Amino acid sequence: MSCILLEVSDREEAFQHEDPRWQPPSVETSDHSTADNPLPSTFTWRSTNELIVPKDDERQIAAIKDPTIVYHEGVYHVFASTAKLEGYNLVYLNFTDWSEASSAEFYYLDQAPLGPGYRAAPQVFYFEPQKLWYLVYQNDNAAYSTNPDISDPSGWTAPETFYSEMPQIIKDHIGPYYWVDMWVVCDDTLCHLFSSDDNGQLYRSETSISDFPYGFNDPVIAMQDPDRFRLFEAACIYKIDRSDKYLLLIEAIGTDGRRWFRSWTSTDIAGPWEALAAEEDNPFARALNVEFPEGAEPWTQDISHGELVRSGIDQTLTIDPCNLQFIYQGLAPDADGEYNGLPWRLALLTQTNSAC
Repeated sequence: MSCILLEVSDREEAFQHEDPRWQPPSVETSDHSTADNPLPSTFTWRSTNELIVPKDDERQIAAIKDPTIVYHEGVYHVFASTAKLEGYNLVYLNFTDWSEASSAEFYYLDQAPLGPGYRAAPQVFYFEPQKLWYLVYQNDNAAYSTNPDISDPSGWTAPETFYSEMPQIIKDHIGPYYWVDMWVVCDDTLCHLFSSDDNGQLYRSETSISDFPYGFNDPVIAMQDPDRFRLFEAACIYKIDRSDKYLLLIEAIGTDGRRWFRSWTSTDIAGPWEALAAEEDNPFARALNVEFPEGAEPWTQDISHGELVRSGIDQTLTIDPCNLQFIYQGLAPDADGEYNGLPWRLALLTQTNSAC
């Protein structure tokens, strides 16, 4: 996500939820995965050191952030935000093996028809009904570009938006914060558009697959928390392969000021959502449940905005629960300064306690 740095002591009062299907997240968990619940209720991970960092080139960017990834025809395709004090845009890179990630060439997407200006927090997927790749991102609205060939970064079209303006329900709840982190996921009949406001609300709207990318209805509040830092941003939703479940991940800011991820599951993208690993002492991903490479201090204490590596490429965003990997942004523990200038880098988590 792309915003200013926020103080952890800034706690806000609750907002009344407005989606009748929303329920307070359950705290009940089970110790083992099953066919109906194919993920464990606790997670452990192994992290690489930083893999993808800004290039020393004329762009002089400070950070690589907000990654999205697909694996297609033997190639990892990564899109991310570029950040510096002057603003944000997007970058594309690809590689065939993670050992090549650090040397992958950057293609800055302001060179494409997608163009210069504020674009951030991308999400990429292949929309099978139209045989088109979609890149969803924020540009002070909920924007998208399309491309018939993901390997041609010059082919991304000029931005279009899902809404004519910020929806009223978001205006009513956002306060002084930011509308961020748009995310599209589809089931058999509907496409759902999620977004966050850094103020404790997760929003969802929907349209039919036949109408996509047009026709999204007015959003509803899909989930909220009176403590905005527990339901902050970077939401992503996936279909869990070989099950009837969906997985929801949301970034939080802990009581120690560090970024981490919470998780829920549901049998319906519209919810209700049941907590899976969603507390500071039982996170989906947080520095405390991550093993870092030996021989040095952990390179980051923040597990921030990221994406699971999917088992497919299409609009269902399907993941293999037996092979979870998560590309994420981290930050040197002693980094300081203005938020847009912080030196975020990308690394990879691999789950170490799969029950499969």
